[in-house]
Amino acid sequence: QVQPVESGGGLVQAGGSLRLSCAASGRTISGYTMAWFRQAPGKEREFVANIARSGGTTYYADSVKGRFTISRDSAKDTVYLQMDSLKPEDTAVYYCASRMGSAIIRQPGAYDYWGPGTLVTVSS
Repeated sequence: QVQPVESGGGLVQAGGSLRLSCAASGRTISGYTMAWFRQAPGKEREFVANIARSGGTTYYADSVKGRFTISRDSAKDTVYLQMDSLKPEDTAVYYCASRMGSAIIRQPGAYDYWGPGTLVTVSS
């Protein structure tokens, strides 16, 4: 099984940037659709972005489109989420998740393996 592990969270001022990384212990992520979700205090977990196994197809939530970029590096077997122009409303715990099927699916319940999460705090 693929057990994702996130890194790269932290505190940043509004307008700043952060890059999150997601690697997997145990197996390669190359055969999996990989996704980022986030959960703010008191809110449900929501889809942020995902990337197909080939890396050729990506999807984004409307709230982050144009500011966040998801990518995968097959050589490093890692998925990244580059977050630019951060806003206080981006503050959340960010989770990396994987699934074997299509990247069209955005529902959290369709993803099989989840990392423990990394906290991103954007100050105003």
